Amino acid sequence: MGWPQRSERASDAILAALYAHPFKIHRPAEQRIPFVFASPHSGRLYPASFVAASTLDALTLRRSEDAYADILFEAAAALGAPLLAARFPRAFVDANRAPEELDPAMFSGPLRVYAEAPNARVQAGLGVIPRIVRDGAEIYRGKLDPLEATRRLELLHRPYHAALARLVEETRRRFGLAIVIDCHSMPSAAAVPDVVLGDRHGLSAAAALVDHVERALVAAGFATARNTPYAGGYTTHLYGRRDEGVHALQIEINRALYLDEERIERRADFDRLKTRLKSAMAAFAQLDWTCLPPQRALAAE
Repeated sequence: MGWPQRSERASDAILAALYAHPFKIHRPAEQRIPFVFASPHSGRLYPASFVAASTLDALTLRRSEDAYADILFEAAAALGAPLLAARFPRAFVDANRAPEELDPAMFSGPLRVYAEAPNARVQAGLGVIPRIVRDGAEIYRGKLDPLEATRRLELLHRPYHAALARLVEETRRRFGLAIVIDCHSMPSAAAVPDVVLGDRHGLSAAAALVDHVERALVAAGFATARNTPYAGGYTTHLYGRRDEGVHALQIEINRALYLDEERIERRADFDRLKTRLKSAMAAFAQLDWTCLPPQRALAAE
């Protein structure tokens, strides 16, 4: 069984809703701090046609989600920063991969969008259109129509990043710099601490920023690590332009702190963790960002 026929896709209300509105932006009444929060992997709307084309049930497909990361970080708006959240699921399109990270072997014919030579992520099945879910299970029953790559990239991946780029530029013009916090969660099986900060080993964010965020998290009771095992992905690579005043920092929250990872359900202590994280985020906002380059506001130009 391959990808569902056009008539099946046309009757898929969730797919139509995602193509019409691929993301949601939670905006503050007024942006007061130069932070932009983004959650690329917390989308939990699964098109019926996608589930029908998969060998996996809906629950297994959800194991690739950074489940409820958008809710964990939703205090951003109250603190005066926007939060961008993808509505589409990571197993359908991974917004933290480059659009060129495609595996041509997944498709029934030549791709109509550019695909670079497969890198290690693509070869492992974790490209922009994933072949597997987190535990290594194959997603699809058969090969996909090449047009699927075009649709998903043009109607989901591209609009998400266009929205994030706009938020970053609006913030940079208002404050003279922008700080992207890329919000994720990570499997507990990786034997990781509570939180991993990824700054691409210093390339995507100033050390003063990372130090400040880490101190805030430690003060809120979190055990932290840097860049191991997650140093940052496409988002930190694309937006982390320190010389231009755009800093990007990935934050990974250990799912054991808040999630039943088998059922993909929030645990009883979810709200307590969310409160601790809000406290840390409030401390993020106390950063003296004039210590980060550049310091010149652009709005007056």
